[in-house]
Amino acid sequence: MQQQFTVTGMTCGHCEAAVTRAVKQLDGGAQVKIDRAANLVQVDSVQPRDAIAAAIREEGYAVEA
Repeated sequence: MQQQFTVTGMTCGHCEAAVTRAVKQLDGGAQVKIDRAANLVQVDSVQPRDAIAAAIREEGYAVEA
């Protein structure tokens, strides 16, 4: 299922890698696309939206509902 999140606080490639890693730890088969300039993270995963958002928040980034 494709889901889109507005994620603030990503300022560099390391931030993108941290968000990607957090999602992939939750679902190793997830596809993650990040548009840092637009603060958008697109995730194709079978995991529930809340679980993905929580994983991103645990990395220290704000996720809008």
